[in-house]
Amino acid sequence: MSDAQTASGAVPDGSMIHAAGLRKSFGARPESAVEAVKGIDVDVAKGEYFGFLGPNGAGKSSTMRMVAAVSPVTSGTLRILGLDPATDGPEIRSRIGVCPQEDTLDVELSVLDNLTIYGRYFGLPRAEVRERAEELLEFVQLTEKAKAKVDDLSGGMKRRLTIARSLINRPEMLLLDEPTTGLDPQARHVVWDRLFRLKQQGVTLVLTTHYMDEAEQLCDRLVVMDKGLIVADGSPLELIRNHSTREVTELRFGIGEHEHLAPKVEDLAERVEVLPDRLLLYSADGEETLDKVRERGLEPLASLVRRSTLEDVFLRLTGRTLVD
Repeated sequence: MSDAQTASGAVPDGSMIHAAGLRKSFGARPESAVEAVKGIDVDVAKGEYFGFLGPNGAGKSSTMRMVAAVSPVTSGTLRILGLDPATDGPEIRSRIGVCPQEDTLDVELSVLDNLTIYGRYFGLPRAEVRERAEELLEFVQLTEKAKAKVDDLSGGMKRRLTIARSLINRPEMLLLDEPTTGLDPQARHVVWDRLFRLKQQGVTLVLTTHYMDEAEQLCDRLVVMDKGLIVADGSPLELIRNHSTREVTELRFGIGEHEHLAPKVEDLAERVEVLPDRLLLYSADGEETLDKVRERGLEPLASLVRRSTLEDVFLRLTGRTLVD
């Protein structure tokens, strides 16, 4: 996005989300207000899978609530589908889907009824809602559970039902706030597969997550947020290339030894990070780095050589891990 676009507030062609200098504060009095989002610029293109990556409290959910047209903008420019949420909120909400962080399903109703009743909120004809609900149950692999009560579903099934419900109005854009939090690895992969299929169908997907692997697997492009600010943006591969090394050597020594051992190995890597339970040595060749550590007579209790990830990017940019 050019400076001219930002200054003028012009929305780039094909932009599903356009934010310029977007801010969100909480509190009635300016002197005591808490600023959750501190002036961010974002553009999301049609058909893109875009992610907001960061720890809890980074400002991701506050941003998503503004994008969903359910929380007013404090200052700055925000356009959703080319519309102003301050004046066009109902139209925006009718054209997008929202999958909240917490499941808000009606546990007293059947799986199918959760979809059909929700669809009626959008004013869809009864027959169309029923047909759409059956299509979505097949899409999220819950057809056999159509008559079951929500309480009888596993956590992964409830999450898939929540995603199905957010698609009942055939949205042009789907907002997903921490879509796989609390799910086991197998359930997460099932959800990832369904989301990838939506992208193939042309749905624009916007995700918040603090799972680095989720962002790497799903996102075409993402921004890293910390303390209400965007600290980096790009594709997952670009972020790793620009802010980390190709490989990381993890060294685990005895309790309390890592900080005083760090100076003994800091010249063996481009950078060294000291965590409470391990040392991270960043270099182009992790195995070579590990060999050099051992040549110095240092034998870790455990070691691991791996590729750099988005969590390493976040540690580099903020000095803390994504799960802090």
